[in-house]
Amino acid sequence: MSKVAILTDTNSGITPAEAERLGVFVIPMPFYINDQLFFEYVDLSQDSFYEMLENDCTITTSMPSVGDVMDKWDELLEEYDEVVYIPMSSGLSSSCQTAIMVAEDDYEDKVFVVDNQRISVTMRLSALEAKKLADEGKNGAEIKAYLEEHKSESTIYITVDTLQYLKKGGRLTPAVAAIGTLLHIKPVLQIQGEKLDSFAKARTMKQAKTMMLEAIEKDLNERFKDPSGKDYVISIAHSHNLEEAEIFKAEAEERFPNHKILINPLALSVSCHIGPGALAITASKSIVENI
Repeated sequence: MSKVAILTDTNSGITPAEAERLGVFVIPMPFYINDQLFFEYVDLSQDSFYEMLENDCTITTSMPSVGDVMDKWDELLEEYDEVVYIPMSSGLSSSCQTAIMVAEDDYEDKVFVVDNQRISVTMRLSALEAKKLADEGKNGAEIKAYLEEHKSESTIYITVDTLQYLKKGGRLTPAVAAIGTLLHIKPVLQIQGEKLDSFAKARTMKQAKTMMLEAIEKDLNERFKDPSGKDYVISIAHSHNLEEAEIFKAEAEERFPNHKILINPLALSVSCHIGPGALAITASKSIVENI
């Protein structure tokens, strides 16, 4: 039986301390803030990130260098027979395709790069599923195949508190952002697989939350054909907005009374594009019982 290491990055929201507890490994994501390099959860905490974001610092995301990723693979292969690497969705970053090419060229049958098109809390769940499968004796190829086969069994809806950061990132024109701000529009965005798309427009945060709850319920009923949601994990995510996330969790529990609703912060790579105060809800099929 192969000894398989599960490796992801901090786009999953898994901190180095959590990774140690969970028995997985993480690569810290790099960020350039006012042209200075920081690494998530190494010298960049959630609190310091949002403080700099709200102080209008220039923040750009980056991807781990190929050399750093290969160094981590080499390190793990000294102890493990195989590595399953779960990076951010290929639709949101080129790092996944780069890793796939390097693994195929230089680490055949040793490193298995998974493109299951996940980000943040859904990516975290993929890492936990991979760990469970490894503990059950599955090899790297089998784990990769499982995660990619079930990649579409997940959905995310997000609403933002301000249009400022979508405008800054070029996702809204200044004119549209100005009109939206005047009308107090709260856009609801969705991630279904590869990319972030517009889903709906709300006039209030309350209306946006109702839309997201209805969208999750509809996905469970129609898209996933699991009206009870018995095979799905529902999570609330937020960007530096825990108090409102707790309220949203209570509302989700009313809508889905038979579910344990989780709360996790959004990955900083998502938050830098949507700003603080955002709320999200996800539903993902899961084989992990104790999360």
